[in-house]
Amino acid sequence: MIRFSLKDFIISILLLGLLVYIALFVRDRFIRPFLGDVLVVIWLYYTLKAFLNISCGRLAFGVLVFSYLIEFAQYFRVISWLGLEDVAIVRIVFGATFDFMDLLAYTLGWLVILGIDRISTPRCSGNPES
Repeated sequence: MIRFSLKDFIISILLLGLLVYIALFVRDRFIRPFLGDVLVVIWLYYTLKAFLNISCGRLAFGVLVFSYLIEFAQYFRVISWLGLEDVAIVRIVFGATFDFMDLLAYTLGWLVILGIDRISTPRCSGNPES
């Protein structure tokens, strides 16, 4: 179940760099709030894919479900329930407000993952166990 893929790890690091750049330097209404969420899903997928030997489809679906769970936790204000609303890193990582557009961004990120892996990774196409 555990493995290491240098290719996926490098993709993850490059995506993380792009996300940090967006977070620090981009102040707009599309790239940071929407495209950033699309990229977060893709980044999380490649980060996990670098270390886990799990089927591409299952991993992509798991990342999508995790992303949705985080967003719904925002809707139900779970961070406040846990008394962590004043912890900056928790607010940065998990976000603070529910937004339906985030769910759309996560879904788009998931679709991008499926498309990229179907094209670039033969073991991900046509094989339900890949």
